[in-house]
Amino acid sequence: MARDAALSTEQAILDAAERLFMAKGYALTSTTEIAKVAGCNQALVHYYFRTKGKLFEAVFERKFALFLSVFGQAASRSLPFESRIATLIGAHFEVLRSNPQLPFLIVNELLTNEKRLEEMAKKLTPVMKKALVSLQSELDAEAEKGTIRRVAAIDLAMTVVSLNAFFFLMNPIYSALAKPSDREREKMIEHRRQEHVDLVMKYLRNEV
Repeated sequence: MARDAALSTEQAILDAAERLFMAKGYALTSTTEIAKVAGCNQALVHYYFRTKGKLFEAVFERKFALFLSVFGQAASRSLPFESRIATLIGAHFEVLRSNPQLPFLIVNELLTNEKRLEEMAKKLTPVMKKALVSLQSELDAEAEKGTIRRVAAIDLAMTVVSLNAFFFLMNPIYSALAKPSDREREKMIEHRRQEHVDLVMKYLRNEV
């Protein structure tokens, strides 16, 4: 019972930290605020995670892994190749749709902190390499059939990430300028999702 309570408290702290870090970034988030949102005292935050830096690392690693994870999750092999690629692009798009602040967090906290970048690379590079090997085998098999040109998996991954991440980076600017209704915003988001699928398939077929 006590163990369950401890796990519940630890998870509450992690969830609270995630919400605050995603919304405000590392520098503007305090452990006092995290404790308040988590419904515990500040001492427990330090007990479970020692420092704000350690807590941020736990959150950031989880979110960045999520950002990359879809490239290792191939769709059902029973689907046609184009459907599998569309599923991959859509899954990555939906990760960002559910976490629209994630690209900002990565740019602000990872690319401006060389030490953190090195630490994340050590932890996540093996996972990413494994995912790319699996994706490359699919691309090579399809290229052998002549349905697509030969493409490096890393190039495909970079294309998908660039399209999806940049859209969510620009979305706040679009919203501020165009002031769309909720319905218009959702329609535009769905349009961009399909547009990204179409662009990537044209890229694979060498039609762009």
